[in-house]
Amino acid sequence: MPQRRALRFEVFGTVQGVGFRPFVYRLATGLGLDGWAANAEGHVAGEVAGSPYAVDEFTARLSTGAPALSQVRQVRVTAARGQLPLPASGFAIRHSDADHATARGPREIPPDAAICAACLSELLDPTDRRFRYPFINCTDCGPRATIIEDLPYDRVRTTMRRFPLCAACAAEYGDPADRRFHAEPLACPACGPQLSWDALSGEAALRAAVKAVESGGIVALKGLGGYQLVCDATDQTAVRALREHKHRPAKPLAVMVQDVGGVRELARMSRVERGVLESASRPVVLLAARGSGLAPAVHPGTRRIGLFLPTTGLHHLLLRELARPLVVTSGNLADEPIATGDTEARHSLDAVADGFLTHDRPIRARYDDSVVQAVGRTVLTVRRARGLAPAPLPLPVATPVPLVAVGAQLKHTFTLADGYGAHLSPHGGDLADAATLDGFMHAYDHLVRLTGIAPRAVAHDLHPGYLSTQWAQAQPLPRIPVQHHHAHVAACAAEHGLRTPFVGVAYDGLGLGDDGTLWGGEILVADLTGYRRVGRFATAPLPGGEAAVRHPYRMALGYLHGTELLGSPRPYPWLTRGFNERLDPSEAAVLRSMVGRGVNSPRASSAGRLFDAVASLLGLADTVSYEGEAAAALEEAAGTVRALPLAHRLVRVDGLWVYDPGPTLNDLLERQHVGEGVPALAAAFHLTLALVTAELVAHAVDAGAPRTVCLAGGCFVNRRLLTEVSRRLRAQGLRVLVAREVPVGDGGISYGQAAVAAARLSKE
Repeated sequence: MPQRRALRFEVFGTVQGVGFRPFVYRLATGLGLDGWAANAEGHVAGEVAGSPYAVDEFTARLSTGAPALSQVRQVRVTAARGQLPLPASGFAIRHSDADHATARGPREIPPDAAICAACLSELLDPTDRRFRYPFINCTDCGPRATIIEDLPYDRVRTTMRRFPLCAACAAEYGDPADRRFHAEPLACPACGPQLSWDALSGEAALRAAVKAVESGGIVALKGLGGYQLVCDATDQTAVRALREHKHRPAKPLAVMVQDVGGVRELARMSRVERGVLESASRPVVLLAARGSGLAPAVHPGTRRIGLFLPTTGLHHLLLRELARPLVVTSGNLADEPIATGDTEARHSLDAVADGFLTHDRPIRARYDDSVVQAVGRTVLTVRRARGLAPAPLPLPVATPVPLVAVGAQLKHTFTLADGYGAHLSPHGGDLADAATLDGFMHAYDHLVRLTGIAPRAVAHDLHPGYLSTQWAQAQPLPRIPVQHHHAHVAACAAEHGLRTPFVGVAYDGLGLGDDGTLWGGEILVADLTGYRRVGRFATAPLPGGEAAVRHPYRMALGYLHGTELLGSPRPYPWLTRGFNERLDPSEAAVLRSMVGRGVNSPRASSAGRLFDAVASLLGLADTVSYEGEAAAALEEAAGTVRALPLAHRLVRVDGLWVYDPGPTLNDLLERQHVGEGVPALAAAFHLTLALVTAELVAHAVDAGAPRTVCLAGGCFVNRRLLTEVSRRLRAQGLRVLVAREVPVGDGGISYGQAAVAAARLSKE
């Protein structure tokens, strides 16, 4: 009898819900091996037996030939146990069973994947039995994270369990040669979910939705991770109505188009950007808009537009029927969680939508659309959600105990970490009230159950007013406070695997410093366990506190009348005439008095608030509807204009290098007074901040700081600032890093907190 060898294998990583067991089946049978495979506690386990050569080849190919949607992180091979697979018994996929595991490993949840080319071809093929079936999918695409209720990943533990397979689908599910072999979301018109519009179903429901959009209406559509609001992106009246009902007056709206040809009609697109648009994650990609036929209200005040391609069969059908670009935005009112349940959606969106195109497949987890942008050949994540989350990210230093990092307040996320792995939750919006806190807690409970991570420590921001901090303080767990800007730069460092010290540049809106004051323009020398502040922006008052964030003219008054250092602006009437004429005289007098007496005017060293002040002084934004709107207007005004820098100076204060914006604002006002245009002045301000940053970092390096620099904070969503700063730092021979998979803004805070907490716990 020929020599025979048997072994047991366990494969860890993103290997459930991505066609990995069918891949293992085809690999084993192709090599003539006997045995079995099954999902087991978040990974794939099994046994094989056959010739030594075939067994060795099998183990080698487990990681090298895995399906595109999978991520193999570890292959563990041990001796087979119990009764070995008999010769010529064949290979089988067994029902999943947690008992198949020899040891508990990390559990990874696959993100949703956009419809693949093969399924799209069937969707549009009149001879195919899934012709025009909106919920078509296979092992290479379809819902994953949004339908999983528990692991191991099998249909009975997804929201698809209520749809028994028909005979035809069951045959595909059991056929190793079929693309739908063990595809858990498998469905067809005979046995799967169905569309509905009031009393209408199927094609009639779809036609009703199409008619509503054609008539200028707004449709609430049940998507993968929640409801979406859809209208004609070329209809100014419809888009304005959507903005009014959704309470979103200015923030740009995402637009979905049928294909890359539709993208080219609306925007300029690089090869890198096209690759991201067509990827399985299908994020919204921020692109440079052409002079297009879109309604002006889609992206007012900016030449950048968020475009994305269809993610599901339903989106493809809508776009083909309507033959026009569609606004497809989150199904919620401003500052509320996205609606996922049908009753919830009808309650919250009834005043917005003219009709509901829904279906009977429940959404188990809330996922908004991801947003990315390309800066040169680098793709940066602005919002990590559908298609990207909750795929795990590595930690440079393993946490010795499972932990949760609860993030900050704006653009909220949380992170679960165990060992070297961190699961960053999808974007949850601003954690500002009971509704969003409830959404966070539901998402937390669900991700804890799926990952199997039971936290034994909690990391949180220093700010006591954040709901995330208050939630952390209420937990019966050891707490690890992490300063806001340390978390920002640590997120960048951790993504790049840094374990050694670095210089961190953290520019954002506001974060509580370890001295109890508000920070936001910081130069830190840090590692993952700690930091020291070596540079900062000078402080300025925020007249009225949080009201100054919503009203940039208040920040302008704060800088004009209360900047920290001697170089403060001289508010000569002829320099500020245009600015003062826009203000209510009595209110301006009250605000100046507040600043002068230090009443309700907390001080902040914030780069983001300086952007607000300059935007207001240039007449670009006096009042805003969302955080970052003024800075976006300033970036838009600068465009690609070349300009000379504004005056600036650095001074030493209490051992720190401090940027005094006084000379910068004086110069800006004087150049404005003599007639220099807004675009040139906006460009000059960006250039000046880049020069200031390079000088602050140079002082730190001259004093012995490392030559690796991590850029972080929401200000670096600004492409011009990021490009200008990076160029000047690299010109000094420095290594410059920016986060890519982790959001550079507050959406990455929780990951940074997790990295810091892991390093501190490991050190202790």
